[in-house]
Amino acid sequence: MRYLHTMVRVRDLDESLHFYCQQLGLVELHRYESDSGRFTLVYLHAPLDAEQAIASSAPLLELTYNWDTETYTGGRNFGHIAFEVENIYLTCQQLIDKDVIINRPPRDGHMAFIRSPDGISIELLQQHAPLPPAEPWLSMSNIGTW
Repeated sequence: MRYLHTMVRVRDLDESLHFYCQQLGLVELHRYESDSGRFTLVYLHAPLDAEQAIASSAPLLELTYNWDTETYTGGRNFGHIAFEVENIYLTCQQLIDKDVIINRPPRDGHMAFIRSPDGISIELLQQHAPLPPAEPWLSMSNIGTW
């Protein structure tokens, strides 16, 4: 068995691509549009997974955009997508600088949560051992749900 991708339905493709690519830093690998099916699939990968993603089309995040209007609810019920980062504090600061809300700050130097425009929880995990607890993260409260 091999992990291929996680599929997330999105209501606004441009807004979602801005979030996942411009703010979170994922890279578009390829996309598929179906006129008859009235949908677009966009496959993204994490920067450090580029070589593997290009060679094997995995691991990927698939954004599914259905052209006809549909309201998606229950993004939190999906669970979450997790990414490992080199420096949890630096990553969270870069996201804040790009107007992303840190719903669960990395008070423990190990884990943080953000949410996509469609309410999908995204977990950020510190690579290797947790960083020492530090301000301003240590004093930050949760915002909303994650």
